[in-house]
Amino acid sequence: MINEKIMVNDILSSVKSNLTCYANTISECANPTLRSAIQQIRNSDEASQYKLFQMAQAKGYYKPAVMAKDDEVQQTKSQLNG
Repeated sequence: MINEKIMVNDILSSVKSNLTCYANTISECANPTLRSAIQQIRNSDEASQYKLFQMAQAKGYYKPAVMAKDDEVQQTKSQLNG
């Protein structure tokens, strides 16, 4: 039997994959109406994903990466802004 932790992490993984597909589709979509519809779907999925993430984190099912230090963030920003 699959436990709740496995199911939650599987759903989180699936939603993250879907969000990537939405981003790719939106960036290549020439039809404004379709683009808007896909953006709305993406926004809804992002909101659902965040709620699920919060629940998973609260139950100890998901542990995000350690937050970067401010100087590391600034260094990366400098490198990207070239």
